[in-house]
Amino acid sequence: MSSSPSATTFPTIAAAIGVSVPVLRFLICFALTIPISFIWRLVPRTLPKHLYAALTGAFLSYLSFGFSSNLHFVVSMGIGYGSMVVCRQWCGIVTFFGAFAYLIGCHVYYMSGDAWKEGGIDATGALMVLTLKVISCSINYNDGLLKEEGLRDSQKKNRLLNLPSVIEYIGYCLCCGSQFAGPVYEMKDYLDWTEGNGIWSPSKKQPSPFGAVACAVIQAAICMALYLNLVLLFPLSLFTSPVYAHWGFWKRLGYQYMCGFTARWKYYFIWSISEASIIISGFGFSGWTESSPPKARWDRAKNVNIIGVELCKSSVELPVHWNIQVSTWLRHYVYDRLVPKGKKAGFFQLLCTQTVSAIWHGLYPGYIIFFVQSALMIAGSRALFRWQQKASDLLKTLLAFTNFAYTVLVLNYSAVGFMVLSLHETLTAYGGVYYIGTIIPISLIVLGSTIKPAKPARSKTRKDQ
Repeated sequence: MSSSPSATTFPTIAAAIGVSVPVLRFLICFALTIPISFIWRLVPRTLPKHLYAALTGAFLSYLSFGFSSNLHFVVSMGIGYGSMVVCRQWCGIVTFFGAFAYLIGCHVYYMSGDAWKEGGIDATGALMVLTLKVISCSINYNDGLLKEEGLRDSQKKNRLLNLPSVIEYIGYCLCCGSQFAGPVYEMKDYLDWTEGNGIWSPSKKQPSPFGAVACAVIQAAICMALYLNLVLLFPLSLFTSPVYAHWGFWKRLGYQYMCGFTARWKYYFIWSISEASIIISGFGFSGWTESSPPKARWDRAKNVNIIGVELCKSSVELPVHWNIQVSTWLRHYVYDRLVPKGKKAGFFQLLCTQTVSAIWHGLYPGYIIFFVQSALMIAGSRALFRWQQKASDLLKTLLAFTNFAYTVLVLNYSAVGFMVLSLHETLTAYGGVYYIGTIIPISLIVLGSTIKPAKPARSKTRKDQ
């Protein structure tokens, strides 16, 4: 009995580009989010758009991961929507811990990190994005009970006064295949977009998305080409091989940098495709610049600034450039909400936020170590920045370069844990460079707390006054 054409074609194409068949299937469905998002523009408002968003999102998930993926989504969405219906006053907390608990259970059951390393793929990556959406929706519905006075700007903008309908909720969760890789967005924005309110009002000028989409697709192609070529030259398996053990310090450090650099292009590719999808739907539009003539901004679709990441001047700026929408989510729903009223955020809030991010990715030692490392990295960079602000011009330039070099070093050192995941491989790689990326941040934090930057001296005239 002859096999179907797809049974032979898929393995051939997958082997040609160096991925597994499940990953190839996912990539095809992921690319289909672009034409599917374009068709959304042609669907009549409002209920048909919600139905289209829900059905196409569920269908793409089925094609990518199988029927079980939608069952997982139903559980997570059920936790969020059920809590909003039953206990509005506590729905934010209930959804936060309930949805996270279910996500962690799926991470443990599927051992998703190991599957990803071996070229497999499952629905847990999509469930990660969905988890953030259901949590933010519940928290914003909870915020709708609070008085506007004393709320942060983000709370005022995103809070929900009324319960979304079931179809609105499902459309929000699955729209344009955004559950695959983001970006994470707010229910309030989704409803405004679908209903044609605010900046999407038919009475207001709407930009053409095609130029921005073309740029995103070209960027995605370049990123994928770079990744497929570099990944063959810098395999992660080398960290535990005798070859790596015999290298000198600088060669090991350089290899860590190149592995981190290589891995990032995979994420740049994924986020570029998701950016194209959200832009072509119109949802990525976020207003006009004040330049003359004004240009369309697509900030809502943007998840990464490649130049900003690779040439980041300070570790503190990394969340502004990397996984932008998730970083924004973490700030609004974790970091800011841990700060007591009238007080400033400190290392505790930073560490808690990074811990939540680590758990969100999965309970692998490499993830935990990476995000603890990133908290240390940011805290150390802040110490450098404080000294930099009070230094003379020459010293300020030197400290600025030091902060840049520090960020490059510690980021790529820390990223090894995120890539290899296992405790043994992480510690082997870190130990190979004498834990330099851990020792330097801790040293800067200690020095920063003992050596305070000198306050500018008050002028004699000021004193006399």
